[in-house]
Parts: sequence; structure tokens; C-alpha cells
Amino acid sequence: MIRTSSERTSNQQRLMDFLQQFIDLFIHLDEHLAAIITQFGLYTYLILFLIVFAETGFVVTPFLPGDSLLFAVGAFAAGGSLHIGTSSVLLLLAAILGDSVNYWMGKMIGARAFGIRNPLFKHEYLMRTERFYEKHGGKTIILARFIPIIRTFAPFVAGVGAMNYRKFFLYNVVGGILWVTLFVGGGYFFGTIPIVQEHFETVIIAIIFLSILPGIIEFVRHRHRKPDGSGNQPAPGK
Repeated sequence: MIRTSSERTSNQQRLMDFLQQFIDLFIHLDEHLAAIITQFGLYTYLILFLIVFAETGFVVTPFLPGDSLLFAVGAFAAGGSLHIGTSSVLLLLAAILGDSVNYWMGKMIGARAFGIRNPLFKHEYLMRTERFYEKHGGKTIILARFIPIIRTFAPFVAGVGAMNYRKFFLYNVVGGILWVTLFVGGGYFFGTIPIVQEHFETVIIAIIFLSILPGIIEFVRHRHRKPDGSGNQPAPGK
């Protein structure tokens, strides 16, 4: 019994260490990126490409840095540590290819997932997804670029819902251009301002908070939504 308790404590400690390292990665993103540039040189571009590709391309890695990383890349490019053109093009390609891979994964294996008996994959969800993407697909793919986690799942669900790929790819490219341009450009033009440099950690936290704010608002609305969907309690006996 003592051994089991000890193992449980050890597992909890490892989890806490991982969470601390994970939080530190985001908060001190500038320090970690500086270390990567110093250690890996030109291979930094490949590392950045793979991070963005994985964050947008695999539904199991939505926790990787996205918006904050792009902003940091822009700031380092303004300081001369990275080339702004090379960084922007590679990150754009990573974002577009990642979404495309995610789409095809959803198209090939997503429907099977909805065929198994699992509360997360119900056939009614698939039907709703198909109707939703038929009506709002383009806007969803573009706006999802700016919402962490949703950014990772939107292309997968689009594939599951059998959204036309040409239509998806068009919105994928438009959304990718807007996403990379806004955050890399923002870092490039504002990242070298003294007050931003002095409070870079605070800026990163603000970017993360503003990115997840729409999701928080939607979650709160969903929690307070009435069962009948009208916002009114049903009358007794009805």
C-alpha cells in the first residue's frame, strides 16, 4: 500500500513538473526561441516549420504554441536573428500543409470514428457537421485560425463532414495568409518597441488570453443555455 501511494505521488510530481515546463515554454517563449536560434542556427527554420505544421496538422497536438510563436518569430526577425521573408513563407507553408493533412485525416479516418460506440463520436454530430460546413464552412476555416484548439480541430471536422476540398483549400490559404501576416507582422513591427521588449512575457500572456477568450465566452454561453434552446424554462407539464 505504501508503494502504491509512493508511485501515485511520483506520478503526480512528474505531471506537475511537466505542467510547469509547459507553462514556462509559453511564458518565456522569447528565451526558448533565442536558445534554439543560438544552438541550431539555420535549422531553427525547420524546427519552427515542424511546430506550426504539427499544431495545425494533428488533432493530438493542439497544445503547441501558435499565435504567440508567430509573434515571437516576427519580433526576432525585426531584431535580425531571423529572416522575415524566409520565416513568413515557411510558416505559411506549414500552416497550409498542416490544415490540408488534417483535412485528409478527417476525411479518411474521421467517419470511422463516428461509426464506433463512443460518446465523443456520435453519428448525429457528423450530420450536424456536414450541414454546418455546407453553410458556414469558409468562414469557419478562416476564423478558426485565430482560436487555439479550434484551429487544430476545424480542418479535421471539415474532412469528416466531406467539405469540398477545393473550397476548403481556398479558405485554408486565405486563413493561413491572414494568420501568419497578422501575428508575424505584429511581432515584426511592435516586437522591437522598448515597452514591448521590457514586458514581452506579459505581451505573450495577453496574446494567449485574447486567443482563447472567444472559446471561454462560447463555453460560458453554452453552460448557461436553457435545455429548450430558447432561454426560457418550459412550462410545467409540457
